[in-house]
Amino acid sequence: MEEYAREPCPWRIVDDCGGAFTMGIIGGGVFQAVKGFRNAPSGYRRRLTGSVQAVRQRAPIIGGQFAVWGGLFSTIDCSLVYLRQKEDPWNSIMSGAATGGILSARSGVGAMAGSALLGGVLLAMIEGVGIM
Repeated sequence: MEEYAREPCPWRIVDDCGGAFTMGIIGGGVFQAVKGFRNAPSGYRRRLTGSVQAVRQRAPIIGGQFAVWGGLFSTIDCSLVYLRQKEDPWNSIMSGAATGGILSARSGVGAMAGSALLGGVLLAMIEGVGIM
């Protein structure tokens, strides 16, 4: 239960949003560096330039996408804590499902249902490992 002794809810949203942005920047930077290196023309200098350009162009976008996911997840999680008056793993599972559904709302009901199911199952697996 140490996980639930975190920042109070209004600050948790900002904290999780920043942490998600950082993870997205770092992970996206590594991924885009490899992708830019592989897709650049031959020659070490060109490949290195392609790698740097890909990181500069795409890593902030990926970081922003992660930040949106983290901010929305934390907002829903804090709302559920307020509504249910308890802080347990079910809040995270429901938050993951709701976040997946909301973020794919533009793709239609089928995509929303699939993303919500995937988000709920993913968070259930993460929370299940955390409980054990």
